[in-house]
Amino acid sequence: MSTDGTGWRKSSHSDPDGDCVEAARASDGSIGVRDSKDGAGPIIKFTPTAWAALLATLRTR
Repeated sequence: MSTDGTGWRKSSHSDPDGDCVEAARASDGSIGVRDSKDGAGPIIKFTPTAWAALLATLRTR
């Protein structure tokens, strides 16, 4: 997963002042998550299965 990838999307639950999380899908199908304030910072990489499980869990909260 590259920090220069396209298609990064902000969470709809993000703070309008810039404190937000972005996610993007890589060509290998993995999903990257990063802090938008530091586009060159670390990216947490999820498999599609792990991403689906995370979203399902978050939606029940």
